[in-house]
This record gives sequence, structure tokens and C-alpha cells, in this order.
Amino acid sequence: MSEETTTEATLNDERATRLARRQAIIDAGDNPYPEHCDVTDHVADLAARYAELGEDDVDGETHTVAGRIRAKRGQGKVAFVVLQDATDKMQLFCRVDNLGEEGMAALRKMDLGDIVEATGSMMRTKRGELSLAPTSVRLLSKSVRPLPDKFHGLSDKETRYRQRYVDLIVNDDVRETFRKRSAIVAAFRRYMEQDAYMEVETPILQTIQGGATAKPFITHFNALNQECFLRIATELPLKRLLVGGFERVYEIGRIFRNEGMDQTHNPEFTTMEAYRAYSDLEGMKELAEGVIKAANAAIGNPEQIEYQGQTIDLSGTWPSIPMTKVVSNALGVDVDLDTPVERLVELCHENDIETKPEWGAGKLVAELYDEIGEPSLVNPTFVCDYPVEVSPLAKRYEDEPRLTHRFELVIAGHEYANAFSELNDPVDQADRFHAEIAERDSGDDEAMQFDADYVRALEYGMPPAGGIGIGIDRVVMLLTNQPAIRDVLLFPHMKPEAGAKNGAAEAKAAEEAAAGAAGAAYAANKQPTLDLSKVAIEPLFEDYVDFDTFSKSDFRAVKVKACEAVKKSKKLLNFTLDDGTGTDRTILSGIHAFYEPEDLVGKTLVAITNLPPRAMMGIDSCGMLLSAIHTEAGEERLNLLQLDDSIPAGAKLY
Repeated sequence: MSEETTTEATLNDERATRLARRQAIIDAGDNPYPEHCDVTDHVADLAARYAELGEDDVDGETHTVAGRIRAKRGQGKVAFVVLQDATDKMQLFCRVDNLGEEGMAALRKMDLGDIVEATGSMMRTKRGELSLAPTSVRLLSKSVRPLPDKFHGLSDKETRYRQRYVDLIVNDDVRETFRKRSAIVAAFRRYMEQDAYMEVETPILQTIQGGATAKPFITHFNALNQECFLRIATELPLKRLLVGGFERVYEIGRIFRNEGMDQTHNPEFTTMEAYRAYSDLEGMKELAEGVIKAANAAIGNPEQIEYQGQTIDLSGTWPSIPMTKVVSNALGVDVDLDTPVERLVELCHENDIETKPEWGAGKLVAELYDEIGEPSLVNPTFVCDYPVEVSPLAKRYEDEPRLTHRFELVIAGHEYANAFSELNDPVDQADRFHAEIAERDSGDDEAMQFDADYVRALEYGMPPAGGIGIGIDRVVMLLTNQPAIRDVLLFPHMKPEAGAKNGAAEAKAAEEAAAGAAGAAYAANKQPTLDLSKVAIEPLFEDYVDFDTFSKSDFRAVKVKACEAVKKSKKLLNFTLDDGTGTDRTILSGIHAFYEPEDLVGKTLVAITNLPPRAMMGIDSCGMLLSAIHTEAGEERLNLLQLDDSIPAGAKLY
């Protein structure tokens, strides 16, 4: 038997034992999951308050704490329990003198992982351990699945990400990382509030792919029967607010991009985007440097931090370097936008960078930067002067229209922020959107779409402004020294476990099946043909009919506006039809044995429209609907002729 099989079998045995204990509690008339608990204190607060408590001293107050049992020893008249709450761990010094025989018996039946409430006084043991001496220990939640072995822990990365709840229980450092993440986000908000920025919320569901070059997720909005994107950026809605008169706005929120996953990318991630009217790129540099330094200080880091074996110096004013200079330094060869395209293509190929024939100098330099330049930077650096080809939303330099007022903040070889002096010329913006459309037409599904409403907003006038987007997750990685983005996301996206159901896939399949049934172009027959081997067809007529006689019959496509069963008739359906004339046509047809009337509404059928009216059940039937008739095993079968819905009412059949 393999180690894995043994572990699974052991887990199942332990789980069965715990489930039995749970049931025994219920059978005894107790509730292993009571509704309420009155917690008065947290472990860390008690530890700080009674740090000076002397040996064998007992305070006179009563405290109630609650948390998870992480360790337990002793089975006689004294037991030691380690309780962990959200703040820290503390020992419970449990004695029969305080708990009584019944209380000690209940304690012995508790398992590691159980969540309990303990009420008692603080004391310090003879060994110097600050402890709570409980007079009662009450079960709050029975843990029926054992925690990972304390010696081996939860070491498998995939399991840790997938079962983050267990990871948080057993790994103190993981809990600390996410406490720091919360403090970092809070520091961002404090900094922005102190700088007079207003926090806003913009739509996650959008109908235009814009604000970034990225591949979006697409979803369907049923109420409006509308396809939507999950937002790839918050930029364009936020800048509309500058048009509306707000001067400083920001949003911290989730962004969704249907792209790959790696050490620094997850399909959903958190950014802060901020826009400031009457500012520019320099104002955004001050913002980026200030907010990241504030976040670093908020978690108690020095200005020089360690990140994955590198020392990162966050102190001082961060330098700005043009993109072409970064590329030149990395290659050891001077390049700029005047370098011949052929030479830039050659440099790309020398560095295993694929190119496209339509790329100009700006795009080629940007590709060299992404692959060679960016990874070469360690300390915080504002890489600026981006080519216009890769900056569709940034303002051009007046003296060099091939370049834009844009920077990316790079630290430890990765981008942390992207900022512009925002483009506010509606004509220039429209032209750049058209250029993006050309990119889409050439196969780039990450290129932006033309946002006519945004151009319209700019036509009302947007003040000069600076804008920035900062990747919150990457900042947390940097400041907590975590190697992968999944280490700073509570619930990173994962492949489904083997054998696990995909509820979203099932729901989508059910939705499509229902939509297919409801919106089918052709109504279903109640008596479909099942066995083709038993089908019999009437022989063809031997007599010819001349064309003139045939052409006297007027065959038309008709749309079913309404259909209902004729009262007191088992066979007849009453059709109200659109025959293209503008006047409703009534036709009765004896097909109720094969079709339900409600299934035929909206369908396109074939009718002979120039037959003389015929009274049926007191109703004039003005024409005939065509059907195909055969027999199956001696029984008549009928299939109503149904046409494609794209054929208009009144179209003549020849």
C-alpha cells in the first residue's frame, strides 16, 4: 500500500471516529454546533495585559475566549490545551478542581481542530507559561476532519492554494501575509483619502473592450439579452468622471483578463486606478512613490527590503529612464525610434522575439523592452517615453509625436504601475481607436474596441489629467517577499480537482439546452418517426399536371402569430397567420394529435392562400397549411412543413 493510500485510509478512519463522536453528542441531547458564544477577550490582548503576571498568581477577573484546539496533552486530573484564536495562541491550564469530573470527561472527548469556548481567570504556571485556567470549556463546533500532521504540515503548494482554509489554520506565516495585505490596502486608501481623492465604483459588466490591451471574459446578461465583457480595466469609466467635473477619483477593485497564469498573473486580480484633473505624469510619479512607501511603512518594513534574494532600495526619489535607454543598456547596443526597422527586427530575432511584418519601430522597441529591458531593472525605476503604437490612451509629446507621456514603474524586473498624461483630444483618440480596430482585424484579439461613447465624452471636454493603475497584488508580493501571485491571493484560480464537478459548466450546458428547446426554429412533433424501417410512402402520381394548372396555386411563407385549440374539436388548431399583406389570415388545420398549439407560435410555415374559404366548426378557414404525410407500422404520421425563420412572411414559393 502506498504512502498516499495509507494517509487517505487513516484520514477516513479518523473522520469516521469523529463523526461517531459528533453523533454521540447529539444522542446525549447536546448540540455540537450551538448558536451563540459570548467572547469577552482575545488571546493577544490578554497576553499583553497580563505580561507582568507573577508565577502562581491568578487575576481576579473572568475572561471568555474562543478558538481552535491546536494541541492537547494530559488525560488525568490536569490537561494542557493550546487554543488558537484570530490573534494568537494561548495555553489552557485545565484542572479537575476547576472543571469538575464531568467537564474533564467532556474535554477528553474533544479533538484537535475542535472550536471551543473557554471561561476562566489568567494565571502563570510554575514553568512560567501565561495561561487561562478555565472553569468551563464548551464545544462550539465539532471538527470531523483532522488537521494535517503537525510535523509534516500542509506542504503541497497545490493543496495549500486549493484548501486555503486549512493553510490559514496551520501556517502562521500565511495568516501574517494576509494580515499585511489588508494593512497594505488600508494604507492605500488612507493615502488617497489624505490626498483628497474620492473613492468610486464603476461597472464590472461592460459592453466595450477598452482601457487596456487584454483578452476579456465574455458573459451573457439575460435580462437585456446582451453579451457583456467582464472589465479588463476601470480607466475609461473613471475618466468619464473627470469630464463630469470630479477632479480626483480612484477605485480599488477586481479586474478580469482571460489570459494565462504564471508567477505574476492570475485571471482575476486587484488594481488601484486613480485620475487627477490638472495633473500630469510627474504628479503620477509622486503618487506611485508616495503610496507604495506609505504601504511599506504601514507593515513595519524598512526602506531597504529583501525580495527573493535581491535587496530593493525604496528610499530617495526614484529615477526616470526613457524606454530606448533601458533597451540600449540591456542590449549593449544603442537603439531608438530612428534605428532602421530591419536592424530592430534583427535584434528581436537575435533574442528569440517573434515579430510581425506590419510592426514599426515603436512596436519593435517595445517588444525588446518587454523581453530584455524590463527584467534588467532591480530598484524602483520609472520607465518613460513610450512609443505611441503601444500607448493608445496616452498624450503625445508636442515636439515628438512618435512618443507619449507614459511611464511604467518597474521593480525587481516586473511592472507595478502604469501611468499616462491622459489623452483628452477626441479626434486623436478616435484615430487611435481606429488604429486599434485595424490591429483587431489583423488578428489581435487583445486590441481595444472603438468606444464611441467615450469619444463623445471627450468631445464635451476633459481637463488635462494624469492617470495611473497600480497592481495591488504585485505590491503585496513585493512588500511581503512572496514569490508568486497565488501566495497573496486568498483564493487563486485553480484547475478543478480530479473527479470534481464543474458547476458552472453544468449550469451553462443546462442553460444552452433550455434555450435550444425554447428557441428552436422548428416545433417538436408529439409523434415523431422512430423506426425508419417501418415507414411507408405513398406512390408518386403517374398522371402529369401542366404547369399552368400548378401555377394557379399560390404557395406562401406565413408566420404564426397565434395558435389555439378549437373548442369541442380533438383535431383542429386555429392559426392566426401573417401572410405579408398586413391583414391576419385564419386557417384551421387538423394536426392537434401531432403538435401543441403553443409550440407553433412564432414558427414559419407554408400555406396555400388562394383556396376558397371553408367553414369548419363555424369558423372560415382561408387556405391550407402544408404537411408531409407517411405511415409508420400502418399508422399515419404527419410533419408540418416548417421553414427557416429568416424567410419573410408573404414570400412566394415556386
